[in-house]
Amino acid sequence: MQQDLKSKKTQDLILNKSFELFYRKGFNKTTIPDIMKETSLSKGAFYHHFKNKKEVGKKVINGIITNRILNGFINPLMDYKNKNIPELILNVFTERIKHFSENEKLQGCPANNLINEIGCNESEFRVLLRSLMDNWIDVLSKTITEGVKAKQISKNVNPKALAICLIGSFEGIRGIRKIYDNDELFNNYVLGIRTYIVNISI
Repeated sequence: MQQDLKSKKTQDLILNKSFELFYRKGFNKTTIPDIMKETSLSKGAFYHHFKNKKEVGKKVINGIITNRILNGFINPLMDYKNKNIPELILNVFTERIKHFSENEKLQGCPANNLINEIGCNESEFRVLLRSLMDNWIDVLSKTITEGVKAKQISKNVNPKALAICLIGSFEGIRGIRKIYDNDELFNNYVLGIRTYIVNISI
């Protein structure tokens, strides 16, 4: 049991440090020696737990990156009962953006960075990242649908189209913010989303 815990702790260390490296340097520019240096592990220790960098990347997506989106977006959207759904959606897409660290502002979204870097040419990564996005779109679409049923959101709204628009604009603004040195872009994004949500609310 103690050996299993030690093994799990080592795997988690590799995954967490790899995530930080992928986020800072990108997946392609991160090497196994980079990971070994960050974790202070030997080559043998790395290969005892993972076959190669690609396996690490897949586990980072399935674990750390998926959990970030689950905790930040998907789970809050599923908690719509007894809540004003337009306010819930507005909160999910604006409050989080107000509290990004300077590093998150400069580096953008980890999931979107991977989509742009390797999502088009690595089929296994593409499947994992697409599944994550599909889940996010599906949950947001269902939450919007509940808002329409509850007569809180205009019946003229197409839930899936709105879900894609909200997620696309959020991911887009995070990418664009990387080339700016202040929060004006974020502030205008928040204002625009707020105005739109208010306009479709009943």
